[in-house]
This record gives sequence, structure tokens and C-alpha cells, in this order.
Amino acid sequence: MQRIGFIGLGIMGKPMAQHLINAGHQLFLHSRSGVPAELTASGGTACDTPQAVAQHADIIITMVPDTPDVERVLFGDRGIAQSLSAGKIIIDMSSISPIETKLFANRVNKLGCEYVDAPVSGGEVGAKNAALTIMVGATEATFNKVQPLLALMGKNITLVGGNGDGQTCKVCNQIIVALNIEAVSEALVFASKAGADPAKVRQALMGGFAASRILEVHGERMIKRTFDPGFRIELHQKDLNLALQGARAMGVSLPNTATAQELFNACAADGGAKSDHSAMVKALERLANHRVA
Repeated sequence: MQRIGFIGLGIMGKPMAQHLINAGHQLFLHSRSGVPAELTASGGTACDTPQAVAQHADIIITMVPDTPDVERVLFGDRGIAQSLSAGKIIIDMSSISPIETKLFANRVNKLGCEYVDAPVSGGEVGAKNAALTIMVGATEATFNKVQPLLALMGKNITLVGGNGDGQTCKVCNQIIVALNIEAVSEALVFASKAGADPAKVRQALMGGFAASRILEVHGERMIKRTFDPGFRIELHQKDLNLALQGARAMGVSLPNTATAQELFNACAADGGAKSDHSAMVKALERLANHRVA
């Protein structure tokens, strides 16, 4: 049994923390929206601040929305850093800036502690089923220490490289996911407007080279109009901003990523920021003056 802190208990963090509790670990919990009663009923301990979490835990996991949130939790007033002692480990499982991640890691290392960036892919379903893909940036020695804990939350766990490389991998993931959502959206809008049954088109494509998890899961969402998140459009916008900002800094062109971001922007402007990212199809439906049906 290990003493683990977990900060950020939303759609993803709550089931992830529950898996750790179920495995017999002692968890110290904090979330801005409050610690869910199910976690404390299972044996987790609620803490008022990130600092209090770090006082009790040897390994502290963060799972919060954006780069400023991680910085606040780590280094803000009553943040984790105020209670760090040498030898403790921070695992940030949020999806944030690779550049800022390297700076955060350096600051944590100077306190005598180890830092791991371990963003995830797989969404709410993956979190609930402990089937997340986890992309890790850390030293090999630190990775070996935390891998058993990560294995309680995910199945495909890869040490990509040093600090920041896990976050770079996650940005790559989000580029690919966004472009696949866009492709599936275009195809289903085309099929439906042409008069074909989009459900049967999707079924047929699932048996061919066009098959993908996006076509399987999000294609069904588009057809059935089930756009409750999932993964919110506003969060995917944040991730694509990281991609486009990084590309600009490196002198790399990401034309299709920019197009996907504009489609997400159109959805957000129409009130869909909190919808599942599969709702990108709505922007293409408006352009076609046709709803997938």
C-alpha cells in the first residue's frame, strides 16, 4: 500500500482515483469542485488544499484541465510545492504545454523531488475501464517506480522519453484524433446528403481499411446524436492550441490541424463548447445545410 495524493476529480480523475483505492492504496484527495462522496465512502481522505495532499502523500497525481491549473496546483498559494520533501514524486496526468512541463519539472527537481508527465488518451470510457493509453515523460528509474500505479489506470503505457516528451506525444495524439473526427464527419455528412443510410455506411466501412476507433465510437455518436461528453470540445480546442503554438514556434505547418480547430471554434461559437468533440459534425452539417440522419 502506498500513500497517494490525487488532485482533480472530474470526469477522468474520479474513476482513475477509484481504481487506486480499489487496489488498496491510501488516497488523499482534493478537487476544486469538491471530493466526490463515493471516493470518501471507499476509503479516500478529503483534503482542503493541494498543500495538505502533499503533506500526507509520497506520490502526488494531478489531473486538471490546463497548463495554468497545473501551475496553480503545484506552485500557487497552498500548492503542492509548499509541502514537498525530498524523494516525493509528482505525476501530472493532465494534458498541458510540453514547454511549460519542462519548466515545472526543473522546479520540482530543484526541491529534490521527481517529476513525471503522463498524459492519457481513452476518454471517460478508458478511465472507467482502467484502459487508458498513458504517454510518459520521465527518467527510466522514475518510470520504473511509478509504472505499477499507472498500470492500475491504463493498459498501453509507454515511456516516450524525458520530461515534456509525454506531453508532446499527447499533442500528437490530439492532432490525429481531431483530424479523424473531421474525416468521419465529412464522410457521414456526404453519405447522408447523398441519400444513403449513414448507419449502414458506417457498418460497411468498419470492415475495411477506413475502420478506426473514431469511426466506431464517434461515428455512432454522430448518427445517434449522443453528444454528452466524453471529451469536451473546449478541451480539444485547448490541446490544438498547444499544437498550433508549438508549430508556430518551430516553423512547422499544420494546415489540417488549423482547419479542425476552426471547425471546433465554430461549434463553440454556436454554444457547443461543452459538447463531446464528436459534435464537430454539427459545423459540417451547417456548411452542408444537412443533418446526418
